[in-house]
Amino acid sequence: MKNEDKRTVFSVFLNTCEKYKDNIAYKYKIGDQEFQVTYKKFLEDVFLLSKTFKKHGIKKGTKVLFISDNRYAWIVTDIAISSLGAILVPRGSDTPLDEMQYIAEHSGSDYAIFETEQVLDTANPMIKSLKFKTIFLVEGEDKSKLFSKIHTYNEIMGDRTYTQEELDIFKESKVCTSEDLFTIIYTSGTTGYPKGVMLTNKNLIHNMDVIPDLIQLTDKDHWLSILPAWHIFERTVELVAMANGSTLVYSTVKTFGADLEEYKPTIVATVPRVWESLYAKVMNALQKQSEKKLKMFKILVRASASYNRQLRRIKGQLPEFEKTPFFKKYFLKLGSLFKLIALSPLKILAMKKFKAVQEKFGGQLRLAVSGGGSLPGYLEDWLDAIGLRIVNAYGMTECAPAIAGRALNCEIFGTLGPAVPETEIIISDEHGNILPEGTEGEILVKGPQVFPGYYNLPEENEKSFNKDGYFRTGDLGMLTLTGELKITGRIKDIIVLANGENIDPSRIESAITMLPFVKDAVLVGQDQKNLAALIIPDLEKLKEHMEKKFDEFKHELTSKHVMDHVKKDINKLLTNKKGFKSHEKLSNLSFLEKDFKLGEELTNTLKKRRHYIEKKYKEIISSLFK
Repeated sequence: MKNEDKRTVFSVFLNTCEKYKDNIAYKYKIGDQEFQVTYKKFLEDVFLLSKTFKKHGIKKGTKVLFISDNRYAWIVTDIAISSLGAILVPRGSDTPLDEMQYIAEHSGSDYAIFETEQVLDTANPMIKSLKFKTIFLVEGEDKSKLFSKIHTYNEIMGDRTYTQEELDIFKESKVCTSEDLFTIIYTSGTTGYPKGVMLTNKNLIHNMDVIPDLIQLTDKDHWLSILPAWHIFERTVELVAMANGSTLVYSTVKTFGADLEEYKPTIVATVPRVWESLYAKVMNALQKQSEKKLKMFKILVRASASYNRQLRRIKGQLPEFEKTPFFKKYFLKLGSLFKLIALSPLKILAMKKFKAVQEKFGGQLRLAVSGGGSLPGYLEDWLDAIGLRIVNAYGMTECAPAIAGRALNCEIFGTLGPAVPETEIIISDEHGNILPEGTEGEILVKGPQVFPGYYNLPEENEKSFNKDGYFRTGDLGMLTLTGELKITGRIKDIIVLANGENIDPSRIESAITMLPFVKDAVLVGQDQKNLAALIIPDLEKLKEHMEKKFDEFKHELTSKHVMDHVKKDINKLLTNKKGFKSHEKLSNLSFLEKDFKLGEELTNTLKKRRHYIEKKYKEIISSLFK
């Protein structure tokens, strides 16, 4: 890290606003009207908000609860709070009241910022009991006349007059150091109540230093933003974009597809489920055109994927977990060369046909960054086959978040690439012994980005680090012979059958959701003889599927007859040939009536909250094993 004892997120922000003052920092829409903000205007907005916060008593060490979704005011608030050395405690607007109250109480937040009047109303019972010193409202009517401690951004930023001297003093302020806390992020809570991850300026600065080189970022790049800003993946993306003078466009789940085509981003960073959604939209559009076109498209995707694989084998760009004898490697490469020649005409045709699909992603996309979860293998192959360069990244909130990534410095496909600079990754067994390459174990990490600990949870902190100071990620993985990382599962997600067999549910769930009539799936079977699954079906597509299978289909879509056929279709995917074992097949399944919801079955980054699902559907799960 450069000058790690001096630099903070705020000091990097000031440097960017000076260096790139005329660049467009942000684009966003309110209704149909588009707004553009230069770095010069960004600096002014941060300064004015910081000035107001200071007047209301926010200072170094103050904890500020911030409940809001993505918007330009989010990043302005983030930097304004950090300029005072205060600590932002952020969450999304869909946070349940009990969780919001827990976070506010546990963090000791003295101030609160709410996005809208609706969010304020939701939080009202908490507000009455917690007695915040001051409450700010990002968007809404002026409340200060009714409640003296509630102030809207419109009110507090209405007066935009200031002197150059005031701005100069603001620029020169050095309230905190790199070791000071920047934020406390309460994790998504996939395993119960969230834990407050403390991140310092130093943790964030490490990511802001190393990521730009890995993706060859410039001030000409355009990012399209869709993830919750409070989540560390999106937050770091925004800070990295800001640190390099590039432009970030705020999008939404509803407008994401249209925004890709309109704004033509060069980089999109999002979670696997969003890529899955885009994949499904492309496939649905093709299916509506004609069965013939869909069939041809699938043939070209398979041919392109196979071509890419053969080329990578020749170049030595496939992962190796054990040494391959020289002659075997030679003959494999020779075989790949012949296949490559045979596939070349189809590959050329595929690249011509895929241009239309690439246009759906804007036509200028040079990097598709996937993080915040494991990208299913079929989807990685598909994105690669249609000609998109995937940066498959691995990280955690506790590492701000970057740990490893297959960025532009690594071409070993099917892995997450090597550790990011200045970072050590080791694989450990349950006794703490370091395991050799090619052996599965827990991933342990050490580096400047690793957090100092969880807020006010000393017992958790003791369990989270080994005796040598490595952070225990809780993820299972292995290293290749050349040091690239491959994730194989999650220790806490592992299902242990009655016979002692360990099952990684994510692999099987990814395979199941390849079926077009399956929206989502959750594997169950802890301590049982066999596995079962909860399935969220796409009933329209399921009906089409069953009508193709049977000339006269008269059964209810939720009948046992239909479920048995779906189970057979699923088990056809879970074969030895495709890497699955006999005990990984399903013995039973049940359809769920409703889609999973954010804040309930899903976290804000669309990960499954397994403990919640198992509790909510306890009776259905029990019936699957009777």
